[in-house]
Formats: sequence, C-alpha cells, structure tokens
Amino acid sequence: MAENNEASSVAQEVEADIERLKKRLDMLDQRLDNIDSIVTAVAERVMKQPITFRVTCSNCGQNIEIALIGIEKPRR
Repeated sequence: MAENNEASSVAQEVEADIERLKKRLDMLDQRLDNIDSIVTAVAERVMKQPITFRVTCSNCGQNIEIALIGIEKPRR
C-alpha cells in the first residue's frame, strides 16, 4: 500500500515536471519568435537606410560602433 502511494507520488512529480518543461519550452519558443521578428525588422530597415549599433564592452568598457548599410532588399 505504501509502495502504491509512493509510486503515485513519484508519477505526479514527474507529470508536474513535464508540464513545467512544456511551459518553459513554450516560453522559449515565444521568445525566439520575438527575436526573429526583431531581427527581420532590423534587416528590412537596414536594407532601406543605414543603421548604427553602439555597444559598450562589459569587460573593458570600450565603445564599439557597428554600421550596417544596404541598398537593396535581398531576394528569397
């Protein structure tokens, strides 16, 4: 009887873990979709006009400037 309760408890924990993993995978998928949308928007903007990224290095504090210039939208 105690073994049945223990097995049932373990099964419930595993099921809960699987549900948590599913939720986390869904959140990751949504974040990746958002990143894809942002990258696509930036790429389209770059193809229309110049864009400059300014990034500060977290190790040395040096400012890095990256300029992207495009003149035509790429074909698929």
